[in-house]
Amino acid sequence: MNPTFTPSFGRRAGAQAAVAELSPRQAAPPKIVPTAPPEPNNANSSTPGLSAESIAELRSVCLARLEPSAVASMAPERLTTDVEKLISEIATERRIQLNGREQRALAAELVHDILGLGPLEKLLEDHTISDIMVNGPEKTFVERGGKVSLANIRFRDTVHLQNICQRIAAAVGRRVDESSPMVDARLKDGSRVNIVFPPLALDGPYVSIRKFGRKGIDFAKLVEYKALTLAVARVLEIASQARLNVIISGGTGSGKTTLMNAMSRLIDPGERVVTIEDAAELQLQQPHVVRLETRPASLEGRGEITQRDLVRNALRMRPDRVIIGEVRSGEAFDMLQAMNTGHDGSMSTIHANTTRDALIRIENMVQMGNMGLPSKAIRQQIVGAIDLIVQVERQRDGGRRITQVTEVCGMEGEIITMNDIFQFEILGEGPDGKLFGHYKVSKVPPSFLRRLSYFGLERQWKAALEDADVP
Repeated sequence: MNPTFTPSFGRRAGAQAAVAELSPRQAAPPKIVPTAPPEPNNANSSTPGLSAESIAELRSVCLARLEPSAVASMAPERLTTDVEKLISEIATERRIQLNGREQRALAAELVHDILGLGPLEKLLEDHTISDIMVNGPEKTFVERGGKVSLANIRFRDTVHLQNICQRIAAAVGRRVDESSPMVDARLKDGSRVNIVFPPLALDGPYVSIRKFGRKGIDFAKLVEYKALTLAVARVLEIASQARLNVIISGGTGSGKTTLMNAMSRLIDPGERVVTIEDAAELQLQQPHVVRLETRPASLEGRGEITQRDLVRNALRMRPDRVIIGEVRSGEAFDMLQAMNTGHDGSMSTIHANTTRDALIRIENMVQMGNMGLPSKAIRQQIVGAIDLIVQVERQRDGGRRITQVTEVCGMEGEIITMNDIFQFEILGEGPDGKLFGHYKVSKVPPSFLRRLSYFGLERQWKAALEDADVP
């Protein structure tokens, strides 16, 4: 049976259990890394001059001499220094040739195993990496600049990877094992984690980590990254200031949460904002933010708290805005109710390929809630609740761009009418492989023109559209 951990929050938590899990009896010699192109900052072969047997011997003897109770209270820097000295002593006793660089590398590897997340630590410290995908103990892929490549790291064995997965889940009060083989969690820095365990995962545990930058991304950064133009950024800023209800639509990894964080920066500091998520990842900067997170069922199948439960409760918490991390099912109806009952400026994200598809998905999800409402009534609710839909897309050059900004105008018969304020048109591909294009602009007065006038933003809206139309 694999050891389980009950650490408090944080990577360093559970160090005592971590030392126990890495006992000499469990330590297995690492295998040679397959022929993958080396990555200078991510190579797992920290001590290339030593044989696998020597590394395993040093690791097992060193772990056997560490006192778990003392290790748990030590700072990483102090522990690294002490482990280096201990490795030097053991190498001398066992007559193992070890230079200073190899000694430091092996010490860092052991400290990462004890206090952190093992081989993943190097990838987490690399700010150029946005996604980490572990496909079992021997294959790990990373995404840099929108392109996926094989990372030259590996775990010692399946047990090693399982222990790290259980440590991640336990840090946020959740569990992952054969009886509960799927879990959503987060790291201390806010990075989102999804874990799939055997028997569902056939090649060992699968781990997907979505990293978030330590510095928040605003519209200026998004313009710099060419995710949108200044005119589109200005329109979205006005939408946030005018308290329009916004849905951000896109595929997996397209940048929906990043865009929502950027838009949330313009929320007035005096507003009370309630956020609802499956795994907390929003990074709102306002002082008055209430963060709610769902809870999975217990071993007995009781105690589950869904997003729908949290949305209903949030309406009793006197929110000015309700922000739902992602709408997936029946909570779509409660979201529409919140937007229709005085909580203007609310936002959410949804998985869809186009802005029209986003409305169809919301309608389907309301029906999943078994409300028994006719389609026309649901569409009327949608028209009354949602003002703007923003479509983001990860394109084939690896770039993430806003491709549509669409207003929900009203209904004609039983059909929802929409107007594309901005629509990105690809014109070609540059010598560097990057796509380029421009936005088609619609200057039709929006259906929420009265709200823009109420907030004194009508002129700014028209000026932004004029600027966008200038070649």
